[in-house]
Amino acid sequence: MKFTDSPVIELQVRDSRLSLQQDNGSFHVGTSVWPCSLVLAKFAERWAPPSPNTIDNNNPYSKLLDFHSCRRRAIELGTGCGAAGMAFHLLGLQDLILTDISPVMPALKHNLKRNKPVLGKNLKTSILYWNNKDQIRAVNPPFDVVIAADVVYIEESVGHLVGAMEALVADDGVILLGYQVRSPEADKLFWEMCEKVFLIEKVPHQDLHADYAYEEADVYVFRKKKNDN
Repeated sequence: MKFTDSPVIELQVRDSRLSLQQDNGSFHVGTSVWPCSLVLAKFAERWAPPSPNTIDNNNPYSKLLDFHSCRRRAIELGTGCGAAGMAFHLLGLQDLILTDISPVMPALKHNLKRNKPVLGKNLKTSILYWNNKDQIRAVNPPFDVVIAADVVYIEESVGHLVGAMEALVADDGVILLGYQVRSPEADKLFWEMCEKVFLIEKVPHQDLHADYAYEEADVYVFRKKKNDN
């Protein structure tokens, strides 16, 4: 499936099918389903163990994407319509908060309600502006897993995003990032800032889901650098 401006995007996640309604006429980027959320979701679907008893030693991501053996707290930044977050929930990430700015919340909540029969529950949501320290404290970090997809597009917001990621992820946690260059200036600043605080691993393109390995999209895994002080 290729990215489309169709009002409805359908995403198969194992035995479940998500149906995501877009509002492409909105002034807010979060009311469209962006490709990297699908790329990240399908990468996780490809490698996430289906149960705690199916850890595969030949799976290089079995530990990273094992959401069954122990409970892992997770949060998504810039959730938008909810494609990635809902997919991760279906893959076993149960303790999950979906966040975005307030103008995007109606679209997210609409899609959560639309997919409740598939999800089986109401997923938690929270308004979170990346530069709002009170809102960051309110979600009670740290988190074992931070999810983000297609969140780097404005240079002015890069510092806030990196600061939020650093504040939210646990010292031994991971950030799973679906990424595509949207702005050369934002891209340059983002990587400069991230390299100061995170160890960065790029997922080889051949490890993405074959049907969702878009040439321009990548998946990264960030871990906090150890503080030697």
